[in-house]
Amino acid sequence: MTTFTAITTLTSEASAYALSEAMENMQPEPTGVGVFEMEDGSGLWEVGGYFIEAPNDVELTLLAQAFGAKPFVVSELPEIDWVAKVKRDLSPVEAGRFFVYGSHDAEKLPEGRIGLLIEAAMAFGTGHHGTTLGCLRALDRLDNAGFRGKRVADIGCGTAVLAMGAAKIWPEPVLASDIDAIAVEVAQANVTANGLDGRVQCLEATGFDHPDLIAASPFDLVFANILMGPLIALAPDMGRMIGTGGYAILSGLLVEQAESVLAAYTAEGFALHHREDIGDWATLTLS
Repeated sequence: MTTFTAITTLTSEASAYALSEAMENMQPEPTGVGVFEMEDGSGLWEVGGYFIEAPNDVELTLLAQAFGAKPFVVSELPEIDWVAKVKRDLSPVEAGRFFVYGSHDAEKLPEGRIGLLIEAAMAFGTGHHGTTLGCLRALDRLDNAGFRGKRVADIGCGTAVLAMGAAKIWPEPVLASDIDAIAVEVAQANVTANGLDGRVQCLEATGFDHPDLIAASPFDLVFANILMGPLIALAPDMGRMIGTGGYAILSGLLVEQAESVLAAYTAEGFALHHREDIGDWATLTLS
Protein backbone atom coordinates (compact mmCIF):
# COMPACT_ATOMS: atom_id res chain seq x y z
CA MET A 1 0.00 0.00 0.00
CA THR A 2 1.38 3.41 -0.99
CA THR A 3 1.71 5.93 1.83
CA PHE A 4 2.47 9.63 1.90
CA THR A 5 4.46 11.81 4.28
CA ALA A 6 4.07 15.54 4.91
CA ILE A 7 6.96 17.10 6.83
CA THR A 8 7.77 20.62 7.98
CA THR A 9 9.94 22.38 10.57
CA LEU A 10 9.36 25.10 13.16
CA THR A 11 11.50 27.03 15.62
CA SER A 12 9.08 26.71 18.55
CA GLU A 13 8.38 23.51 20.48
CA ALA A 14 4.96 24.78 21.58
CA SER A 15 3.99 25.67 18.00
CA ALA A 16 5.23 22.28 16.78
CA TYR A 17 2.97 20.41 19.18
CA ALA A 18 0.05 22.73 18.44
CA LEU A 19 0.51 22.10 14.71
CA SER A 20 0.63 18.35 15.27
CA GLU A 21 -2.70 18.50 17.11
CA ALA A 22 -4.24 20.54 14.31
CA MET A 23 -3.05 18.00 11.73
CA GLU A 24 -5.04 15.28 13.50
CA ASN A 25 -8.22 17.00 12.22
CA MET A 26 -7.17 17.03 8.55
CA GLN A 27 -9.23 15.39 5.83
CA PRO A 28 -8.09 12.84 4.80
CA GLU A 29 -6.95 12.04 8.33
CA PRO A 30 -3.32 11.13 8.92
CA THR A 31 -2.60 7.64 10.23
CA GLY A 32 -0.03 9.17 12.57
CA VAL A 33 1.61 12.49 13.45
CA GLY A 34 4.97 12.91 15.15
CA VAL A 35 7.01 15.76 16.65
CA PHE A 36 10.79 15.52 16.93
CA GLU A 37 13.54 17.84 18.10
CA MET A 38 16.20 17.86 15.39
CA GLU A 39 19.61 16.64 16.59
CA ASP A 40 21.77 18.94 14.46
CA GLY A 41 21.93 21.80 16.98
CA SER A 42 19.69 24.01 14.83
CA GLY A 43 16.99 24.34 17.49
CA LEU A 44 14.34 23.32 14.95
CA TRP A 45 11.41 20.99 15.58
CA GLU A 46 10.15 18.64 12.88
CA VAL A 47 6.47 17.79 12.48
CA GLY A 48 5.53 14.95 10.20
CA GLY A 49 2.33 13.18 9.25
CA TYR A 50 1.70 9.84 7.54
CA PHE A 51 -1.26 9.37 5.20
CA ILE A 52 -2.73 6.46 3.25
CA GLU A 53 -4.28 8.99 0.83
CA ALA A 54 -2.55 12.02 -0.65
CA PRO A 55 -2.93 14.88 1.86
CA ASN A 56 -4.75 18.07 0.94
CA ASP A 57 -2.12 20.55 -0.31
CA VAL A 58 -4.32 23.60 0.38
CA GLU A 59 -4.96 22.50 3.96
CA LEU A 60 -1.23 21.88 4.52
CA THR A 61 -0.40 25.34 3.17
CA LEU A 62 -2.91 26.99 5.49
CA LEU A 63 -1.66 25.03 8.50
CA ALA A 64 1.95 25.96 7.81
CA GLN A 65 1.03 29.64 7.55
CA ALA A 66 -1.12 29.54 10.68
CA PHE A 67 1.62 28.06 12.87
CA GLY A 68 4.66 29.79 11.37
CA ALA A 69 6.08 26.62 9.83
CA LYS A 70 8.02 26.18 6.62
CA PRO A 71 5.99 24.85 3.67
CA PHE A 72 5.27 21.14 3.98
CA VAL A 73 7.27 18.74 1.84
CA VAL A 74 5.01 15.92 0.64
CA SER A 75 6.57 12.63 -0.45
CA GLU A 76 5.09 9.40 -1.75
CA LEU A 77 6.60 6.29 -0.17
CA PRO A 78 6.80 3.08 -2.18
CA GLU A 79 5.50 -0.21 -0.84
CA ILE A 80 8.18 -1.83 1.32
CA ASP A 81 8.37 -5.15 3.11
CA TRP A 82 9.39 -3.53 6.40
CA VAL A 83 10.02 -6.80 8.21
CA ALA A 84 12.48 -7.91 5.54
CA LYS A 85 14.07 -4.46 5.47
CA VAL A 86 14.61 -4.41 9.24
CA LYS A 87 16.20 -7.84 9.17
CA ARG A 88 18.45 -6.78 6.30
CA ASP A 89 19.46 -3.41 7.75
CA LEU A 90 19.82 -4.35 11.42
CA SER A 91 22.81 -6.63 11.16
CA PRO A 92 24.59 -7.58 14.42
CA VAL A 93 26.78 -4.94 16.06
CA GLU A 94 29.99 -5.65 17.95
CA ALA A 95 30.94 -3.22 20.72
CA GLY A 96 33.92 -4.51 22.65
CA ARG A 97 32.77 -7.80 24.20
CA PHE A 98 29.12 -6.96 23.55
CA PHE A 99 27.26 -8.42 20.58
CA VAL A 100 23.94 -6.69 19.85
CA TYR A 101 21.61 -8.68 17.62
CA GLY A 102 18.01 -9.33 16.61
CA SER A 103 16.34 -12.70 16.99
CA HIS A 104 16.77 -13.32 13.25
CA ASP A 105 20.55 -13.34 13.84
CA ALA A 106 20.59 -15.41 17.04
CA GLU A 107 22.70 -18.12 15.40
CA LYS A 108 25.45 -15.57 14.72
CA LEU A 109 26.25 -14.93 18.42
CA PRO A 110 29.96 -15.74 18.72
CA GLU A 111 31.14 -17.97 21.54
CA GLY A 112 32.52 -15.97 24.46
CA ARG A 113 30.70 -12.74 23.55
CA ILE A 114 28.09 -11.04 25.73
CA GLY A 115 24.86 -11.20 23.75
CA LEU A 116 22.25 -8.44 23.92
CA LEU A 117 19.02 -9.32 22.11
CA ILE A 118 17.32 -6.14 20.87
CA GLU A 119 14.40 -6.17 18.47
CA ALA A 120 13.76 -3.10 16.35
CA ALA A 121 10.93 -1.24 18.03
CA MET A 122 9.67 2.25 18.80
CA ALA A 123 12.41 2.95 21.34
CA PHE A 124 15.89 4.19 20.55
CA GLY A 125 18.94 1.97 20.99
CA THR A 126 19.64 -0.96 18.66
CA GLY A 127 23.42 -0.55 18.82
CA HIS A 128 23.66 0.66 15.21
CA HIS A 129 23.79 4.33 16.14
CA GLY A 130 27.17 5.82 17.02
CA THR A 131 25.88 6.99 20.39
CA THR A 132 24.74 3.57 21.61
CA LEU A 133 27.85 1.95 20.21
CA GLY A 134 30.02 4.52 21.96
CA CYS A 135 28.30 3.94 25.32
CA LEU A 136 28.72 0.16 25.11
CA ARG A 137 32.39 0.59 24.25
CA ALA A 138 32.79 2.97 27.19
CA LEU A 139 31.19 0.40 29.51
CA ASP A 140 33.50 -2.31 28.20
CA ARG A 141 36.50 -0.01 28.64
CA LEU A 142 35.66 0.77 32.28
CA ASP A 143 35.16 -2.89 33.10
CA ASN A 144 38.45 -3.86 31.44
CA ALA A 145 40.18 -1.22 33.57
CA GLY A 146 38.91 -2.91 36.74
CA PHE A 147 35.84 -0.80 37.54
CA ARG A 148 32.84 -2.72 38.91
CA GLY A 149 29.47 -0.99 39.02
CA LYS A 150 27.42 -1.72 42.13
CA ARG A 151 24.80 1.04 41.81
CA VAL A 152 24.05 1.69 38.13
CA ALA A 153 21.30 3.70 36.41
CA ASP A 154 20.42 4.19 32.74
CA ILE A 155 18.58 7.52 32.38
CA GLY A 156 16.63 7.86 29.13
CA CYS A 157 17.10 4.13 28.58
CA GLY A 158 15.20 3.61 25.30
CA THR A 159 15.52 -0.12 24.63
CA ALA A 160 17.51 -0.54 27.90
CA VAL A 161 20.46 -1.93 25.96
CA LEU A 162 22.96 -0.07 28.17
CA ALA A 163 21.31 -1.14 31.41
CA MET A 164 21.26 -4.72 30.19
CA GLY A 165 24.91 -4.53 29.19
CA ALA A 166 25.80 -3.54 32.75
CA ALA A 167 23.55 -6.26 34.21
CA LYS A 168 25.21 -8.88 32.02
CA ILE A 169 28.70 -8.21 33.40
CA TRP A 170 28.03 -7.15 37.01
CA PRO A 171 25.91 -8.90 39.66
CA GLU A 172 24.06 -5.92 41.14
CA PRO A 173 20.57 -4.86 39.91
CA VAL A 174 20.40 -1.94 37.48
CA LEU A 175 17.72 0.76 37.21
CA ALA A 176 16.57 1.83 33.73
CA SER A 177 14.27 4.83 33.32
CA ASP A 178 12.70 6.74 30.46
CA ILE A 179 10.33 9.68 30.21
CA ASP A 180 8.31 7.87 27.52
CA ALA A 181 5.86 5.16 28.61
CA ILE A 182 6.20 3.25 25.32
CA ALA A 183 9.97 3.16 25.72
CA VAL A 184 9.54 1.71 29.21
CA GLU A 185 7.30 -1.03 27.80
CA VAL A 186 9.87 -1.80 25.08
CA ALA A 187 12.65 -1.81 27.66
CA GLN A 188 10.76 -4.26 29.86
CA ALA A 189 10.11 -6.56 26.90
CA ASN A 190 13.82 -6.57 26.06
CA VAL A 191 14.75 -7.23 29.69
CA THR A 192 12.45 -10.26 29.68
CA ALA A 193 13.75 -11.50 26.32
CA ASN A 194 17.30 -11.36 27.68
CA GLY A 195 16.42 -13.28 30.84
CA LEU A 196 17.14 -10.27 33.06
CA ASP A 197 13.84 -9.95 34.93
CA GLY A 198 14.70 -9.01 38.50
CA ARG A 199 18.13 -7.78 37.40
CA VAL A 200 17.00 -4.67 35.48
CA GLN A 201 14.11 -2.60 36.85
CA CYS A 202 12.36 -0.38 34.28
CA LEU A 203 10.82 2.89 35.48
CA GLU A 204 8.92 5.78 33.91
CA ALA A 205 10.60 8.95 35.14
CA THR A 206 11.85 12.36 34.10
CA GLY A 207 15.56 12.39 34.85
CA PHE A 208 16.12 11.15 38.41
CA ASP A 209 12.61 12.10 39.53
CA HIS A 210 11.48 8.73 40.87
CA PRO A 211 11.49 7.41 44.46
CA ASP A 212 13.37 4.25 43.45
CA LEU A 213 16.14 6.24 41.76
CA ILE A 214 16.46 8.58 44.72
CA ALA A 215 16.54 5.65 47.16
CA ALA A 216 19.26 3.86 45.16
CA SER A 217 21.60 6.86 45.04
CA PRO A 218 24.41 7.68 45.19
CA PHE A 219 25.25 5.84 41.98
CA ASP A 220 28.72 4.85 40.91
CA LEU A 221 27.77 4.76 37.21
CA VAL A 222 25.03 6.54 35.28
CA PHE A 223 24.36 6.27 31.55
CA ALA A 224 22.56 9.13 29.81
CA ASN A 225 22.29 8.70 26.04
CA ILE A 226 19.82 11.49 25.28
CA LEU A 227 20.36 14.95 23.68
CA MET A 228 22.57 17.95 24.40
CA GLY A 229 19.86 20.14 25.98
CA PRO A 230 18.54 17.53 28.41
CA LEU A 231 22.09 16.45 29.28
CA ILE A 232 23.07 20.00 30.24
CA ALA A 233 19.87 20.42 32.25
CA LEU A 234 20.63 17.13 34.01
CA ALA A 235 24.17 18.11 35.05
CA PRO A 236 23.34 19.45 38.56
CA ASP A 237 21.33 16.32 39.37
CA MET A 238 24.16 14.16 38.08
CA GLY A 239 26.51 15.97 40.43
CA ARG A 240 24.25 15.15 43.36
CA MET A 241 23.27 11.60 42.39
CA ILE A 242 26.71 10.21 41.48
CA GLY A 243 28.98 9.45 44.40
CA THR A 244 32.65 10.35 44.78
CA GLY A 245 34.72 8.21 42.45
CA GLY A 246 31.72 7.47 40.22
CA TYR A 247 31.34 7.82 36.47
CA ALA A 248 28.86 9.23 33.97
CA ILE A 249 28.75 7.92 30.40
CA LEU A 250 27.06 10.54 28.24
CA SER A 251 26.07 10.53 24.58
CA GLY A 252 23.40 11.64 22.16
CA LEU A 253 25.83 14.43 21.29
CA LEU A 254 27.10 15.73 18.02
CA VAL A 255 30.87 16.13 18.01
CA GLU A 256 30.57 19.93 18.00
CA GLN A 257 28.26 19.82 21.06
CA ALA A 258 30.61 17.83 23.29
CA GLU A 259 32.56 20.79 24.68
CA SER A 260 29.38 22.56 25.81
CA VAL A 261 28.21 19.46 27.66
CA LEU A 262 31.65 18.91 29.17
CA ALA A 263 31.69 22.50 30.45
CA ALA A 264 28.33 22.01 32.19
CA TYR A 265 29.58 18.86 33.93
CA THR A 266 32.98 20.31 34.80
CA ALA A 267 31.08 22.99 36.72
CA GLU A 268 29.48 20.18 38.78
CA GLY A 269 32.82 18.60 39.70
CA PHE A 270 33.28 16.10 36.87
CA ALA A 271 36.45 15.60 34.85
CA LEU A 272 36.88 14.07 31.40
CA HIS A 273 38.04 10.47 31.72
CA HIS A 274 37.70 9.42 28.07
CA ARG A 275 36.13 10.67 24.87
CA GLU A 276 35.33 8.71 21.71
CA ASP A 277 33.96 10.19 18.49
CA ILE A 278 32.19 7.80 16.11
CA GLY A 279 31.22 9.54 12.92
CA ASP A 280 29.29 12.69 13.84
CA TRP A 281 28.65 11.54 17.40
CA ALA A 282 30.62 11.88 20.63
CA THR A 283 30.58 9.77 23.78
CA LEU A 284 31.98 11.24 27.01
CA THR A 285 33.06 9.19 30.01
CA LEU A 286 33.30 11.57 32.99
CA SER A 287 34.66 10.86 36.45
